[in-house]
Amino acid sequence: MACGFRRSIAYQLSRLLDLPPENLIKSISAVPISRKEEVADFQLSVDSLLGNNNDHSRPDIQVQATRLAEKLKCDTVVSEISTGQGTVNFKINRELLTKTVLQQVIKDGSKYGLNSELFSGLPQKKIVVEFSSPNVAKKFHVGHLRSTIIGNFIANLKEALGHQVTRINYLGDWGMQFGLLGTGFQLFGYEEKLQSNPLQHLFEVYVQVNKEAADNKNVAKSAHEFFQRLELGDMQALELWQKFRDLSIEEYVRIYKRLGVHFDEYSGESFYREKSQEVLKLLDSKGLLQKTIKGTAIVNLSGNGDPSSICTVMRSDGTSLYATRDLAAAIDRMDKYNFDTMIYVTDKGQKKHFQQVFQMLQIMGYDWAERCQHVPFGVVQGMKTRRGEVTFLEDVLNEIRSRMLQNMASIKTTKEVENPQETAERVGLAALIIQDFKGVLLSDYQFSWDRIFQSRGDTGVFLQYTHARLHSLEETFGCGYLNDFNTACLQEPQSVSILQHLLRFDEVLYRSSQDLQPRHIVSYLLTLRNAVIQVSAFQCWIHLLMELGFDFFKLRQ
Repeated sequence: MACGFRRSIAYQLSRLLDLPPENLIKSISAVPISRKEEVADFQLSVDSLLGNNNDHSRPDIQVQATRLAEKLKCDTVVSEISTGQGTVNFKINRELLTKTVLQQVIKDGSKYGLNSELFSGLPQKKIVVEFSSPNVAKKFHVGHLRSTIIGNFIANLKEALGHQVTRINYLGDWGMQFGLLGTGFQLFGYEEKLQSNPLQHLFEVYVQVNKEAADNKNVAKSAHEFFQRLELGDMQALELWQKFRDLSIEEYVRIYKRLGVHFDEYSGESFYREKSQEVLKLLDSKGLLQKTIKGTAIVNLSGNGDPSSICTVMRSDGTSLYATRDLAAAIDRMDKYNFDTMIYVTDKGQKKHFQQVFQMLQIMGYDWAERCQHVPFGVVQGMKTRRGEVTFLEDVLNEIRSRMLQNMASIKTTKEVENPQETAERVGLAALIIQDFKGVLLSDYQFSWDRIFQSRGDTGVFLQYTHARLHSLEETFGCGYLNDFNTACLQEPQSVSILQHLLRFDEVLYRSSQDLQPRHIVSYLLTLRNAVIQVSAFQCWIHLLMELGFDFFKLRQ
């Protein structure tokens, strides 16, 4: 994209270097804007043309950059050519830059940047994204919230780029906790409470039965026997389990709707209780399954007995484990979706688990295991509501709405809105997502409600405020006049900086699509916001913040 300027430069370079323009496109990048000095619009890295040959010294690169710049000529698109440190710099004709960029933004709207030459030639893929994946009857902790918003971002971005995306919520709906839950409900459960608030009641039952099982061996034994009944297909046990699962999913769907998140498939570990037995047979047939003295079954991934490379895949009673069910799920999804890429979004604590799962798939003979990718994220510490520790996602959403309503009431310039509670929740949720996405996903960070709801600075609240202000201007003045405007009015340095920043958007999208880090888009939007508020007549930039980037986070409904 970059409004065709990058391609125009590539064509001129291709004639000199005898290289196809397509080979040069990704070597030509828009220059980041600077508050201190005026910068060129595009630059070519000479390093990228020389490849990875380390024999090239820095002086040689600079000499080559100078020689190349001397051979290039200005034309109707490029008005000035210069050199930097190992780069050839290009300045675009200012009138052409202004008119072309604004017209392109208005024409493409929220699709601006997506039709870039950076994405041309890239195949459209079938992509499976597994994210959120709460454990039924357990706390919906902050890790599940992070998985939900990160996975949703990845799915939105891939979908926007034209890929066929399948969103899977792989519920923790199987395992020994359901032995405890089944026994616990028989002892402490109430049907009325289950129907009125299933997640809360199941959680209360689970907490209570865990305490009982710790002190009473008979309760622990009953829980173990209940799960065995589930594994063996006992109809009465399965009927109770199915009720827990169905009611929980109904609640999840309602809560995810508040987030603007949807799934194509609600799957779960339970789907693979039988297929996991087929996985065990396959591992055994390939000589990979080893029995231990305790009666469990393991796979030794190192070949030398290294304890850290041993993965347990079966309990001593023959029941399946998390890793076994993940193997069965991966095989089933390849059969069902024939995916090009499958992305798992979980906390970094599961890094070793997925390394082992992918490695086992490889040694089982599934070459497509290399298409599986784990996107890990760091731990968020200190997320508490006013009542204490976070229990469920709904607690977080209610806290967001409550705090944002209080924030809105304290600001004198807040306008009356039709539905203040809904507005407060959306703005507050946007603020939380922006704060979460500002850093590297893998990094841990300390959560702070006060920092999230700051109304000034690089925060989600201020970003939404600027967006609302621009939207208000659009409603007041319209934007039809942008089809016929005087480019001479937009030549001051601040306006040119905005134009230059807009040139970089496709590169930002490309970078995020490669490393799956939302921070690039967040940083871009915050920089654009800062540039916009410095322009006195920023009515001309109404569309810019409204469309760029927001759809990837679902900040608007």
